[in-house]
Amino acid sequence: MVRTPLTPEERERGERLGRLLREARGERSMVEVAASAGISAETLRKIETGRAPTPAFFTVAALAVALELSMDEVARSCALVPV
Repeated sequence: MVRTPLTPEERERGERLGRLLREARGERSMVEVAASAGISAETLRKIETGRAPTPAFFTVAALAVALELSMDEVARSCALVPV
């Protein structure tokens, strides 16, 4: 299966998600947050830097729980059209 290229808007949404997660993580280490969410630190690094701009829903949900963010906050912050 060939994946279609992401649009510039989708890339920007991934960058906004990465910024939100970095800010919410604050002083906590990437390893600590990743372990709390049940993902690898490398996966979190890729999401935070925008190298993985479209992470799976359950990955985002697990990170939201680990960082005490509501999914509403995440959706508002990352929406293609401001909500």
